[in-house]
Amino acid sequence: MKKKYAPNNEKILVHVSNFRKVKRVEDVLHVFNKVRKEIPSKLILVGDGPERPAIEALCRQLDTCSEIINLGKIADPKEILSIADLFILPSETESFGLSALEAMAMKVPVISSNTGGLPEVNINGVTGYLSNVGDVDDMAKNAIDLLKNETKLNQFKQNAFKHAQKFDINNILPLYENLYQSLIKETVRV
Repeated sequence: MKKKYAPNNEKILVHVSNFRKVKRVEDVLHVFNKVRKEIPSKLILVGDGPERPAIEALCRQLDTCSEIINLGKIADPKEILSIADLFILPSETESFGLSALEAMAMKVPVISSNTGGLPEVNINGVTGYLSNVGDVDDMAKNAIDLLKNETKLNQFKQNAFKHAQKFDINNILPLYENLYQSLIKETVRV
């Protein structure tokens, strides 16, 4: 499957979102543009939304269209995530970062902004890297650092997978059940 998108063994960067302004998909293209100049790579975009025309215009402006695959909306991105080397999520804000967690569950390190719930999901220097919102230079530097060091990249892949397991329903559900039970007991006492 990887050969289909990266026939010359290029690294694969992936972004999945609803292509709204808050997702900062243009930052994804700027990060990719810097990465591709140092490392042969492809960018796979999954999703659609109001920012798609701006993204397509930027791809032409940066002359990166031949290296970007836009798959549009797909029901289940697991197959694409399974071939990814890095997941890019430069959002302005994220309440939790479910798409980053899905990537990590597929052993994909994350390059993300450090906003909202993302620092809980993506552990800086362990499962990926966090950068300030809009800091495409730092995101690109971190992506290049990981992609150039296969040993480190593989360690981050394992770390991402292991950390994602902490959010598995079988681990999280008992915590919520215990919380609800304690609230019920507290309410009964009052």
